[in-house]
Amino acid sequence: MPHATASDGVRLYYEEAGSGTPVIFVHEFGDNYRSWEQQIGYFSRRHRCIVYAARGYPPSDVPSDVAMYSQRRACDDIAAVLDHLGIDRAHVVGLSMGGFATLHFGLNHAHRALSLTAAGAGYGSEKAHQAQFRQLAEEAAARFESMGPVAFAPIYGEAASRVQFQNKNPRGWAAFVDRLAQHSQVGAACTMRGVQGRRPSLYDLEAEFRAMPVPTLVIVGDEDDHCLQPGIFLKRAIPACGLVVLPKTGHAVNLEEPDLFNHHVAEFIAAVEAGRWDRRDPRADPGQLIKT
Repeated sequence: MPHATASDGVRLYYEEAGSGTPVIFVHEFGDNYRSWEQQIGYFSRRHRCIVYAARGYPPSDVPSDVAMYSQRRACDDIAAVLDHLGIDRAHVVGLSMGGFATLHFGLNHAHRALSLTAAGAGYGSEKAHQAQFRQLAEEAAARFESMGPVAFAPIYGEAASRVQFQNKNPRGWAAFVDRLAQHSQVGAACTMRGVQGRRPSLYDLEAEFRAMPVPTLVIVGDEDDHCLQPGIFLKRAIPACGLVVLPKTGHAVNLEEPDLFNHHVAEFIAAVEAGRWDRRDPRADPGQLIKT
């Protein structure tokens, strides 16, 4: 099985398909690398597509020390996979936890990012809910340990921003829950504590985002409540950022609305590669109501 090796020795399983400009997909906490299958099938017609399992997600290594898990390590693991494959620059597409890693990749490895697509990124960033989110992350980690992934997966899968997927596509939702049930008990708990529960708020990185030159697309479902305001914040902070809000949609936008997701990401990547995804025109002053 193919693995890349991170700087700290953790081995990361990956798969690739297609040829062309590279696109690497970074999965969310609640799913694994197989969640991108509908994107790999679509984008590999024109791109070299790479998907990998984050540390803590078999068949990648599952360190038992929570110190081996952090937002910075998650970001640097993207670079490790690209290094292993001899790829200098790539389009990076991430969902939720993977969306955070994608944004941090843009902050820490901007020269290696052709573009960034961050979908469903925002949980734990709202200042009013930050302390509660960290407490709930610890509780979720404990439930993965005490109940095990098989028992906890259906509960986690019926979160407020997941039921939209269940209602639209019960079969697809059931497949998602099945993948969640296959999580490593140790890996899930360590990831929840080391990455989810400790990552900085996006709002605390405003100065860094304002200086980030990478073309960026933010995608959020309109019923993914705790990502809506962070999505608008990112749109306003990142100089070359666009925002897509999908109606009647929850958290896992790539699974819930794969055709719309693929369309918007494909149009974005095409615009970037054509040199037509620019910074916001300074004449589009958000403080202007009527020009007189």
